[in-house]
Amino acid sequence: MGRSTDYRVAVTQPTRGIVTPEAVLLEFQTATVPTRLLGFTLDVLIQLGALTVVLLVFGAVGATGVSIPESVVIVFITVMFFLILLGYPIIMETVWNGRTLGMAAAGLRAVTKEGAPIRFRHAAIRGALGLIDFWLIPVGVIATIVILLTRDNQRLGDLAAGTLVLRERTPIDRTAQAMAFYPPRGLESYAARLDVTTLNPEQYGVVRSYLLRVSSLTNEARWSLGARLANPVATAMGHTPPANLAPETFLVCVAAAYQLRHGGPPGGWPGQAPPGGGAVPTAPAMPIGGPPPPPPPSPTPPPAGGFAPPG
Repeated sequence: MGRSTDYRVAVTQPTRGIVTPEAVLLEFQTATVPTRLLGFTLDVLIQLGALTVVLLVFGAVGATGVSIPESVVIVFITVMFFLILLGYPIIMETVWNGRTLGMAAAGLRAVTKEGAPIRFRHAAIRGALGLIDFWLIPVGVIATIVILLTRDNQRLGDLAAGTLVLRERTPIDRTAQAMAFYPPRGLESYAARLDVTTLNPEQYGVVRSYLLRVSSLTNEARWSLGARLANPVATAMGHTPPANLAPETFLVCVAAAYQLRHGGPPGGWPGQAPPGGGAVPTAPAMPIGGPPPPPPPSPTPPPAGGFAPPG
């Protein structure tokens, strides 16, 4: 039961993502030029509307016969212009978790490269460099060029602030495949007894990301990262895994139990599950790059009381 498993996962395109503190790559979809242009256009319309209101108020005050010095008018309008142009995106992104009204309407959100919510300093850097990205003549050309040239669709403000703009609402990818997790043969009853009610979707998502990419890791990294993930998962479940169970195998069983509890693959626990367990497409997939590599050598079983990294 201490053996590692060989995960056969179909990969159709390069993966982009955020590396969590557990060193797990989580997939995301960054905002492209058209969606960012839509959000920017909506924000500009809002800013122009606010500036128009300011001018109308001054016009209404002047119509009442109140005398306002011209220098005061110029200074006030200049200050309001920069507050609306620069302050609006900074304040909105700070208080609204990385969104402006235009970004929210376009389904976009700014986050740090680690996936955390942005703070004032991130928003301030993004807003300040937004004057170069969007408003420097020709308008928007600099931002468009930089977004097209960067891997994660970042403009200058994103590069300087260490942020990404993600798409929160994306079209359905009809080419994507759901992955079913099956426990190794001989561990079906153990997996079926696991109580995964205390696991939340975020915890399962981290486990799933690890299992889908584990075959690309070295043996040492495979065990070490598996132990770092398995220990907090077992603690959250209030469960003590068997002493001779590898952390990776434990996580496979947890993923299978969680998936089955929340709808599971068609047919529940399959009799034709692969001997090593792991992730299998729920629909036929074309193999990539020939047959899968042979499974790595079995790691040394962990000591009783928890999973420990090698060495």
